[in-house]
Parts: sequence; C-alpha cells; structure tokens
Amino acid sequence: MRQITLGSTGITAPQNGFGALPIQRVDMETAKTILRRAYEGGMTFFDTARAYSDSEEKLGEALSHLRDHIYIATKSQAKDPVTLREELETSLKLLKTDHVDIYQFHCVSRCYRPGDGTGMYEEMLKFKEEGKVRHIGITAHKVGIAEEIVDSGLYETLQFPLSYISSARDVDLVRRCKEANMGFIAMKGLSGGLLTNSAACMAFMTQFDNVMPIWGIQRETELEEWLSFFDNEPTLNDDLAALIEKDRRELTGDFCRGCGYCMPCTVGIIINQGARMSQMVRRAPSAEWTNEYWQKEMSKIEDCVDCGVCHSRCPYSLDIPRLLKKNWADYQNILSGKTKV
Repeated sequence: MRQITLGSTGITAPQNGFGALPIQRVDMETAKTILRRAYEGGMTFFDTARAYSDSEEKLGEALSHLRDHIYIATKSQAKDPVTLREELETSLKLLKTDHVDIYQFHCVSRCYRPGDGTGMYEEMLKFKEEGKVRHIGITAHKVGIAEEIVDSGLYETLQFPLSYISSARDVDLVRRCKEANMGFIAMKGLSGGLLTNSAACMAFMTQFDNVMPIWGIQRETELEEWLSFFDNEPTLNDDLAALIEKDRRELTGDFCRGCGYCMPCTVGIIINQGARMSQMVRRAPSAEWTNEYWQKEMSKIEDCVDCGVCHSRCPYSLDIPRLLKKNWADYQNILSGKTKV
C-alpha cells in the first residue's frame, strides 16, 4: 500500500488511517482488541477527539506501549485558550503520552489567526514550543471556511469530508492543499454510512497522493475489510467506476451525513437517521430500517416544532426540518407499499 506524507508535517504513513469516533460505542476490551489489531494489520495513523467521549482513553489503553510506532491526531472544540489548554492536558493524560502529533481545532466556524483577538492560535503555538503538540491542524465541514483556512497558510493539516460523492469544489480542496504543502485528512469517506462498497471508497482515495483517509471503525469485521487492502489495494476499474457514477446520480446534493452534531433534538427525534432514512432504507436490507423500533422513532418527526436548533448546529447548514418531513413522508409510503424499495 502507498505511503503518503501529510504535507509539511513530514508524517508518513500508509494511506489507510483509523477514525476512532465509533469505538466510543463499544466496551473497553472490544476497543482494545480492535485498535491493536489495526496496528498489527498495518495502520499507524489514528485520529480521535476530546468530543468522542472515551475514545481517547481507549486509544491510550490499547496503544500507549506502541507510542513511538504510531501517529496520534486529536482535536478540541474549545472556544477559548484556557479551555483549549485544559482539553489538551486531558487528552494527553487519557492517551498516556506527553505529546500529540497533530492537534486540531475541531469543527470550526472560523479560521483562527494570530491577532484575531481570540488568543486561540497563539495558544497553539505555545503548545508547540512546549513540545506537547508537534503540528497544528484544523477541521471544517463548510467548504468556504476550508478554502479560507488553506489560503491562510497557517495550518499544517486540514481535515474535511471527502468521498466519491463529494462536490467538485470539495474535491478541489485536495489540489489546493497539495499546492500549499498542507496535509489533507479525509473524514466521512463513507458519507456517514451511505456508501457501502469499501473497495470503491478506497479506490477513490488512492487517486490522491496527499490524502489520508480515516475510516470510522467499530467492528472487527469492518476493520478486516480495510486491512485486506494492504495486500490487495483496489484500483478504479470499470466496474467500480460504474458503481461510483450510479451513487453520484442518486446521492449528490443536500443529504445528511449522519454526523450527529445536530443532536440532541428538543422533542427526541433521532435526527441523524431520520433525516436520511430514504437513503438508508434503500441501501441496506429494508427490514433493518422498517421494524417496529424505527417505525416508532420515525413517527416522532410529527412532533417537530421547527425550533431551528438542529439547523443552527448542522455543520453543513442543511434545512433539517425539511429533510425530516420529506423522509417521514417517503417512509410512510414505503410502509404502505406505495413506494417500492
């Protein structure tokens, strides 16, 4: 498998990274087994965040004895320097390390700069001087902010959603980062679970020699799919290209990636599934999404009061109430047999 270097950081690792958000959903022993198997199978780049509940703790428990053989990137959603420092110290303690390789401002709504009055970037520079942070990164979900970040020349890595159904403008960020000698860390490579062919997703990523995909993994069976590509890397052949084109026709545009930043809902709706149920019920065995549990959960959409909280939290600025109502109507038609899946 190709080794890639993340821009000016000099970090070089196989183009097959581990996204540690999902391991917060499994117990400690399961997480340790998965993480250690990931390393044994060839993965050396691990991305987590302070916001992912106990993900950092699990990573520290599983891999701290291998610290010199792996790269760790983590993130903070802090909005002030004091909290930023507190969160870094917590991360270091949980990860059982004295430094992180990349420390990232998490899901930003602005490009932090020196002298902007927040003190955030200046605090990051202090972390580097203290040896607690090797490289400064940032994550964004909105392409305009991401473009501003790249143009600023202040950051060593950008983490941004990238998959084969990304827009041309989103994909162009890869080129811009390469020209700026900036590492590109690709999140949402499966578009929140809407893309189900791992070979197609991997083949898409291998087109870029400066992109580190981080696959969200919480099951050993999922992990083995990604590890299999170390020995049998997929190529973008005619069959995969046709599948990608079909998915692009069906899924491009405004769609929910299932990230969950909109949650919790003020009336208890499971927003990050309800807002994309039309896609999920067609891309997985329908019985999985039309059982009694999901019928009950989807019916809660009728309780939506259009408070706008979910819309204000959405990093993609989606009109979530509209998506919920559209998906609820489609779901009812599927249950009644008016719409076939």
